[in-house]
Amino acid sequence: MTAPSSDTPAVEAIGLTKIYGSGNTEVVAMIDVSARIERGEVVALLGPSGAGKSTFLTAIGLINPPTTGRIAIGGEPVMDGSRALVDVRAFRRRHLGFVFQKANLIPFLNAAENVAIAMEINDVASRTARSRALELLEYLGVADRAGNLPEALSGGQQQRVAVARALANQPSLILADEPTAALDSHRGRQVMELFRKVAHEQGSAVIVVTHDHRALDVFDRTYEMEDGRLKSAPSKAQPPSAEPASS
Repeated sequence: MTAPSSDTPAVEAIGLTKIYGSGNTEVVAMIDVSARIERGEVVALLGPSGAGKSTFLTAIGLINPPTTGRIAIGGEPVMDGSRALVDVRAFRRRHLGFVFQKANLIPFLNAAENVAIAMEINDVASRTARSRALELLEYLGVADRAGNLPEALSGGQQQRVAVARALANQPSLILADEPTAALDSHRGRQVMELFRKVAHEQGSAVIVVTHDHRALDVFDRTYEMEDGRLKSAPSKAQPPSAEPASS
């Protein structure tokens, strides 16, 4: 994959439709969805349960291909309908990062090892992987927990390690599915702010599926899905109004 130009979107989806089953059992989970996410942009994807958010996320994450439509990541066509145009596993490892509701850390590896292993499976030397893992944990404020097993970390710390792991291979696109659902509002906002930091400073695009409307000011734009469709054009997320100065 050649380096994209600065005006090449991180991801472009055109006319994505996903149908499960057929005949009387047919379920249309996503209908003609198109979206363009720019590099360095952090985007929220909102909507009720069953609206198609996770279907969209797993489609562009090359986990659950669409029935029809096209997907390009970093300017490179990767899916045409359900037909992959790249080696999906290799492409995901090198260009995509994932964060889920649960951190899904490997329980017998410490924090640094959980991050390093994402690079080692891409044939990065162990010493190099370890060094970058420590840099990422420092960047995300959990370097002091590098030697701790997941069971010794709080939920928020585990998610920070999960974000570090997602960043390990310098992906162009990070996909997060309800990453703060198991966290309280304070820790949840901290994680959302991490995504903004990552997008703006690292240049990765970040798409976050969320039901939490309390931190929408963190995002550059929001999309909303309903009944498998993008309900409206993406809108610029607005920060909360400033409170009037006291007299």
